[in-house]
Order: sequence, then structure tokens, then C-alpha cells
Amino acid sequence: MFFIQSIPKQLSILMVVILTGVLIYILSRYVLNKLFARFHTLIEEEKIPFKQSYAPLGFLFPPLFLFLTLPLIDLSLSVRKPLDRMLSIWTIIGLSWLLFRLFNIIKTFILSRYELSAKDNLDARRVSTQLVVIQRVLGFVVILVAVSLILMTFEKVHQIGVSILASAGIAGIIVGFAAQRSISTLIAGIQIAITQPIRIDDVVIVENEWGRIEEITLTYVVVRIWDQRRLIVPITFFIESPFQNWTRESAEILGTVFMYVDYRAPIDELRSELERIVAETSLWDKRVAKIQVTNTTDKAIELRALVSAENSSNAWELRCTVREKLISFLQQNYPECLPMVRVELEKDKSFSTKNLKRI
Repeated sequence: MFFIQSIPKQLSILMVVILTGVLIYILSRYVLNKLFARFHTLIEEEKIPFKQSYAPLGFLFPPLFLFLTLPLIDLSLSVRKPLDRMLSIWTIIGLSWLLFRLFNIIKTFILSRYELSAKDNLDARRVSTQLVVIQRVLGFVVILVAVSLILMTFEKVHQIGVSILASAGIAGIIVGFAAQRSISTLIAGIQIAITQPIRIDDVVIVENEWGRIEEITLTYVVVRIWDQRRLIVPITFFIESPFQNWTRESAEILGTVFMYVDYRAPIDELRSELERIVAETSLWDKRVAKIQVTNTTDKAIELRALVSAENSSNAWELRCTVREKLISFLQQNYPECLPMVRVELEKDKSFSTKNLKRI
């Protein structure tokens, strides 16, 4: 009878404690907002999105405040036991949520110090790739630990949670045999983050397709093809197979234009014309611009125009421009130097119209 009468009192105490925790959270949030507003010149919300942590902190304050005050509350065992379990699960979920948000805040802050849209964005792409992969690996670990801890709060499945954490070696061997491909994919993702054969926004040639690395996950890589298609490639491909990375050390690149002209073509004048063409365009980076005779056949000369650009996109546009204007130059000034097939007929002195017979 006393227990029944004491339940409303216990519940009312718990409600007061929870409301107190909520009020403390609101007060703390108000103080933090004032603090951020005071130092807005040093801490910009766009660069350090601290407000992303408000929601998980608000979720965590009530159970943490209850944990601190429960020893001061006289609760029966039948009430305390399920309450402890609920608070434990509540706290585990809240901490996991908070860790996810903290990872994102740290990543956003670090990336804010780099400019991916800059011309020389090698460092930015390197850091971005590392942070994205590391964030996903840590997220996977947080989820694994959180699920294990939640299972350990239930007596019937307590051993399962303990096994996940304490028997990682044996479980790893069993899972390794059952899912060797998945484990190798995960390890490949971590290896990509450390060694970085590819980075976000790298220009690559994969499966004879030109594109840029758009996304790197733990299992696959998304390559944005030049015609806006998306090529989904298993991440193990970049560990096991050869591919071209045009921006591994620098975005600067050389472009080639091959032309076939007659033997009478004025090579020196074509060199001068090439210099004039590249000087008039902003696509050229002023490093290399020359024409070389790379081959000869019985019909034509093979010329190679070599030009340089800051990146592969500019190099493509520059190659097209050089090819078009060199052809126009030959058409307008030296049309006889365009490739042609010669046929020489010798007059047969014994040939006469008298030898023709009427058919």
C-alpha cells in the first residue's frame, strides 16, 4: 500500500529532475549563443557550425542530469532497474548522435581553411578525401560500439554485446571467412584514405572514360564523366588495377594536336602561327608551345603541336582551338599544303585514237 502511494511522488520527483535538466540545457544554449555572437569575428558560424551540436546536447541533458541525481532519490528496485536501463540506452544514443555531429563540425572547420574551387587545389582535395573517408570509418565504429553497448543493457542478449566487443579477434576470423570481399573492400577504403592514389576532384581515366572523382565511400567511388554520366567503380579497383590520374601531383598538363600536311608545308610559318594563336587565348599557361615533325609517310608529314595548360579542361579547349585555327591558316594561305594524293600520268607515244575500236 505504501509503494502504491509513493509512486506518484517518485514520478513527480523524476519529472522535476527532467525539467530541471531541460532548463539547464536552455540556459546553457542561451549562454553559448551569446558567447558565439560576442566572438563572431573569431568564430564564424559558417566555418564552425557549433549549432549542429545543440540538438544532440538537448537530447543528452535530461538523462545525464537524472544519472547525477538518481542516488539522491529514494526509488524502489522495481522502478530503478528499468529506469537505469532506459537512461543507459538514452545516453548511448545521445552520445553517438553527438559524436556524429562533432565529426561533421571538425570536418567542416578543417575544410573551411581550404578552397576546393581554387586553381591549385591539390592540398584541399587531399585533405577533403582523408576527412571524408575517416569520418565514415569512425561513424561505422561508433555505430558498432553503440549497438554493442545497448545489447549489453539487456540480460538476455548481454552476452551478444560482450562478444562483439570482447571477442573481436574470433569474430573477425569468422566474419573474415564469411565476408572476405567486404573486409577487403573496407581495408581498401582505409588504404585509399592513407595512401591517396585518388582524391576528391582528381581527373582520372577509368575504363577508357575521362572524368573527375566526385565521391569516395568505403565501398565504391563515383566518377563524374565529362558528359555528366556517373561511373560507379568498386574502391578495390583503384588498389588492384592500373588507371590514369592526371592531377596526382599537379593539375598542369600538356596537350597534343596531330596534323597531316603535304611535304611543301612551311613548318617555320606554322610554328609562328601557333605562337600567335596561343598568345591570344587565356587557356594557355605560357609554358610550352611548339610544333615538331614526328613522322613521315609516302603521302604526308605528321606534325605534332604541343601546348600546355593549367588543367585538363583548359587543355582540351586549347587543343580544339589550336587544331581549328591551324587548319584555317592552311586553308587560307597554303591550300596546296593540305594532304593530297598525287597521280602522275605518262603519255604513251604509241597511243593513238586510231587504235580505238568502236564498241
